[in-house]
Amino acid sequence: MNFGIVGRVLGYLVLFIGAFMALPALFAWHYGGDDLAAILISSALTAAAGGLLILVFRPKGELLVKDSFAVVAFGWLLASTFGALPFLLSGHIPSFGDAFFESMSGFTTTGASILQRVEDLPHGLLFWRSLTHWLGGMGIIVLSLAILPMIGAGGTQLYKVEIPGPAPDKITPRVRQTATALWGVYLVLTGLETLLLLVGGMNLHEALCQTFGTVATGGFSTRTASIGGFHSLFVEAVVIVFMLLAGTNFTLHFHSLRGRPSAYWKSEEFRFYLGVVGVFAVLLTIDNVLAGAQRAGEAVRHSVFQTVSITTTTGFSTADFGQWSPSAQFILLFLMFIGGCAGSTGGSIKILRVMILIKQGLAELKKLLHPRAVIPVRIDGRSVPPGVVVNILGFMFLYLGLLIVSTLAMSLMGLDLVSAFSSVTASLGNIGPGLGLVGPAANYQAVPPAGKWLLSFCMLAGRLEIYTVLVLFTRDFWK
Repeated sequence: MNFGIVGRVLGYLVLFIGAFMALPALFAWHYGGDDLAAILISSALTAAAGGLLILVFRPKGELLVKDSFAVVAFGWLLASTFGALPFLLSGHIPSFGDAFFESMSGFTTTGASILQRVEDLPHGLLFWRSLTHWLGGMGIIVLSLAILPMIGAGGTQLYKVEIPGPAPDKITPRVRQTATALWGVYLVLTGLETLLLLVGGMNLHEALCQTFGTVATGGFSTRTASIGGFHSLFVEAVVIVFMLLAGTNFTLHFHSLRGRPSAYWKSEEFRFYLGVVGVFAVLLTIDNVLAGAQRAGEAVRHSVFQTVSITTTTGFSTADFGQWSPSAQFILLFLMFIGGCAGSTGGSIKILRVMILIKQGLAELKKLLHPRAVIPVRIDGRSVPPGVVVNILGFMFLYLGLLIVSTLAMSLMGLDLVSAFSSVTASLGNIGPGLGLVGPAANYQAVPPAGKWLLSFCMLAGRLEIYTVLVLFTRDFWK
């Protein structure tokens, strides 16, 4: 491994995080909170640590494949570690384990929280908490590639390692241009939603925080009751639309902004994505109506919101679905495994992988009847390379294996089976709320300290698509 260039790039990333960490100080100063000093000190310490890494490490050559895995995995670990400082130094989250959990949950856009009452946090920390979502949504490495030219060497490898999906798209010839284009789309969505939420009656702080949680499909809100705490149909409608947009492949948004809106409907993945949301929203509505706990209009409103929120892995809530019928909870638990489109800010397995697995399974059934037939898997009329199919099969094995092992570990720590399984599912899929002990009306405070560290690992593994993290535990990586 080229430790010189790895250390230098990590230094720039940490310096970058330190610079962004200073932004919440504006809200801390404006609202006169007790978090101003903690935020400024944390920003200075983080920037100083980044500067020290830049001075110590001397790069030689450019990033290779192994170096890229190290930069991305350790870059996210360092971001989460330094991101915990404002919570820790302010005293609002006095335990480093809890502060790290909250920070990791933010950067990985999971939205799981240990806070029992979100409103108790001062405005500066609330903004930083949501800002970690926004930075992690499109990716801190991708943002760095877009605006820091010194990270350009080996940028293609970094882009492939961090961007979600089985086969990341390059929408322009140069990876830096691609990163800039993706973040440009991200900024457009951020601006539009912020404006609409301001029209809906929120102040700037609330609008930005809710927007960051939406476009990053993260789920952190400024209220303990999440989006339901605003009691506004307009706000819920805006959030639903932008959750759907955030769960869509950003390449389609790029083409649409370039004058080709037909790209949406030409995408087989996008059509399947809308189909999943539509079918399960109807099923969930029918279930809630038949259960008799909600009126028809209320059932439609809550069912559509929760279907979109869970499918896109955002994790916002407008109702305590932990109190819904077992069948409704099962539907939501199932949706936690689907996720958004490849190339979106959504987490979990991803729509594209699900489509390819379904088509591969159907192809295998046909081959039983026609052993000599060549039956390729096609998406949008193009054959999926066999290597991509094998990659997805390996991903599914590791994903389910990590899910089973982690659920067993959480059970051994004393959690009941529903809480253990749903907490791991929600963390690995970067969703946030689960069921049982970690349901939408509860939080992760009651999870044992060791459990929080394990779930933090699951959040990171899920956000970086399993391979990037687990490869660090192989012997070949360290040879």
